[in-house]
Amino acid sequence: MNIICSETPEELGEKAAKHVSQLLRKYIESNGIARMLMSTGASQFTTINALLNENVDWKKVEIFHLDEYINLPKTHPASFVKYLEERFISKIQPYKMHYVDTEGNIDELIAHLTREIRKNPIDVGLIGIGENAHIAFNDPPANFESDDAYIIVNLAESCRLQQLGEGWFPTLDDVPKTAITITVKEILKCKHIISAVPFKVKAQAIYDTLNAPKITPMVPSTALRNHSDVIIYVDKDSASKIDVEC
Repeated sequence: MNIICSETPEELGEKAAKHVSQLLRKYIESNGIARMLMSTGASQFTTINALLNENVDWKKVEIFHLDEYINLPKTHPASFVKYLEERFISKIQPYKMHYVDTEGNIDELIAHLTREIRKNPIDVGLIGIGENAHIAFNDPPANFESDDAYIIVNLAESCRLQQLGEGWFPTLDDVPKTAITITVKEILKCKHIISAVPFKVKAQAIYDTLNAPKITPMVPSTALRNHSDVIIYVDKDSASKIDVEC
């Protein structure tokens, strides 16, 4: 696991986006198509904005969405389907986009996503880390054992408080309590994992990711230690509790 530090979230986003685009071009050149996972949330804004300026043939990229609330319409400002569509997908028109669209039949959705994601390996996973160290919506204590690709989860209050704090919902009661998420094991199947993690509120999660005494479901992001190619991009604020040069 490598750490790359930047002075600002914008610089972080540019570095992470450049790395992602280099890998996508590599797999497009070798395989004719690249496959990637894409996370959402306020911490991903600068990386997504920077990706829009990268030279990638998006019509040769297949993208999988990580997670979505249950019982939240796509028209809601906090919908991650809405987030991705408006901020990114509508601007690049990828080869295929697989949303976690929870407005339909949940069982059918999970079966469909599982079939699609397992057709071929995922080349690049763009994975955030939450304030409680979740990856996707795998909150502590995370399920490290599930062999499913996507599962239904109950969201921890710490996760719901993060969504409230980021301004997606007016009150905690408005934050949904359940979601569909890609599993930890499925994330770890990616050939490369790039994690963009800016902001002071992520400093403890970054510290715990690197320094927890063991890999533990109580710090879900420690699972990334089990992967052979992970780079975490931090800014000076999210890196404030670790020893790294920015």
